[in-house]
Amino acid sequence: MNKRREFLKAAGLSAAAISLGLPNLSFGAKKQEEVFKISLAEWSLQRILFAGRMDHLDFAMLAKKNGIDAVEYVNQFFMDKAQDMNYLREMKTRADGEGVESVLIMVDREGMLGEASSAGRAQTVENHKKWVEAAAYLGCHSIRVNAYHAVGWTEDEDKRQEAIDICSSTFRRICEFADDYNINVLIENHGGLSSNGKWLASLIEQTAHPRAGTLPDFGNFRMHTEGDRILSYDSYRGVDELMPYAKGVSLKPMVWDDRGNESRLDYERMLKIVTARGFNGYVGIEHGEPNREWEGIEDIRTNLDQVRRTLANQG
Repeated sequence: MNKRREFLKAAGLSAAAISLGLPNLSFGAKKQEEVFKISLAEWSLQRILFAGRMDHLDFAMLAKKNGIDAVEYVNQFFMDKAQDMNYLREMKTRADGEGVESVLIMVDREGMLGEASSAGRAQTVENHKKWVEAAAYLGCHSIRVNAYHAVGWTEDEDKRQEAIDICSSTFRRICEFADDYNINVLIENHGGLSSNGKWLASLIEQTAHPRAGTLPDFGNFRMHTEGDRILSYDSYRGVDELMPYAKGVSLKPMVWDDRGNESRLDYERMLKIVTARGFNGYVGIEHGEPNREWEGIEDIRTNLDQVRRTLANQG
């Protein structure tokens, strides 16, 4: 391992040790925080980021200004900076200066776990390594990847298993690399077969690595579209199936049923499912309403605070 990787590994492990070692002195809020914590996913601000009306480096500061002290980065907004130590140092300095925890990096556009060729899958593994290193340096606990594959959408059970076989092998190799950095590797239900809760749970089980986990997204259970027909998976059942492996969750305020119908999230029902599995980590807000991003985030945070109080009072 080269000196740069040793530095990144040491920095990431030190940050993790510090965050784990600090006592929680906010006794008034402790009971609620034991139910779950609240973070903000950068994708909530995608429109203003892509439009250049917001700088990625200001994300932690703006989250704190809006009452949230934990953030989930999206690699698309610093795509060419994963190995730029000056840039990463500035990100970390700003987050630490605001008292904001860096939770994870959502990684996109770095190749499919299920690339058709072995060379393609090897490149996917290599492409994700730099994000593992960046996550360790920033003090994150995880990166999020996608279980896309060349098999494509299929109802055939043998082909579905083939997709699991291919994806799990690549996934495990990323997890093995990430283990050396104390970083988890999470798969989000993100369309296609990955939005089938049973399929994704089977992929995690077959991978059989302690760093392998899920990032259940309440709203991402739309699997496939055939003409006017939407194939979807019940969000409440899907989250329940993925929670045994979850190291985080993503909140969207709309959910799906098994019949292609979308409806508003029942916050209390869903968060009871989440916490029933013993989860008390971060619930990441991942929703941005056009032209009222921060107002929409505040609405969701208010709902989450109310549910936390309710669940805390229920013991």
